Amino acid sequence: MNLALVGYGNMGKEVERQAKLRGHAVAWTADTYDRLTQPGLPAVDCAMEFTAPDQTVRNIDVLAARGTSVVVGTTGWYDALPEVKTIIAKRKIGLLYSPNFSLGVQLFWNIIAHAATLMDAFDDYDVFGHEWHHARKADAPSGTAKRTAEIILEHLRRKRTLVTETLSRPLCPEELHFTSTRGGSVPGTHTVSFDSPFDTIDITHTARNRSGFAVGAVRAAEWLRGKTGLFTMDDFLRDVLPH
Repeated sequence: MNLALVGYGNMGKEVERQAKLRGHAVAWTADTYDRLTQPGLPAVDCAMEFTAPDQTVRNIDVLAARGTSVVVGTTGWYDALPEVKTIIAKRKIGLLYSPNFSLGVQLFWNIIAHAATLMDAFDDYDVFGHEWHHARKADAPSGTAKRTAEIILEHLRRKRTLVTETLSRPLCPEELHFTSTRGGSVPGTHTVSFDSPFDTIDITHTARNRSGFAVGAVRAAEWLRGKTGLFTMDDFLRDVLPH
């Protein structure tokens, strides 16, 4: 495949490295909007978008006008999904987005969904979560933490509300507390705990580096080739996992 990288920071550079290891070519990179709209850029099979939430929808619009499918790793723009769906339908491209492309995180989410479904039958178990990231991370909670919390709320009926701030009051039984720590150089760790008066079950995903995220993003681009419509990594996994 011929790929384009929109956003050429640390993540973009790692996506480039992993794409080349998998036999793909990076035809061009764009770290600014002016570069993205520059005439004469060669056609590519897919663009990988890792920028900032205030830039993502504009970037998608420009890429879609070129007939280019997009894999989006930026988070924080999901309120604009209705607008993006309109763009995709008009331009007949494919777009796959995810708050986390790590295949390990995708499997972690599947495990959490199953665990929460099991725990729904056992009221003795409370559930809560915590995530750790490096000091340079701009947002808290992480997109991965938000999605993890959504999965728990979807499968554990007694939890109905997400609380992410530090509490100076008792937690209400229907609240899911999912907190964050920023510091050091931690690539990303997410833990969900199911706790009863008798025991605790912890489920943790720990990222070692950006490579896992980059490989997942490249595999998503490979899967997206030739498809039109709006997709997530759930669609990718349904094709990949045994039925």
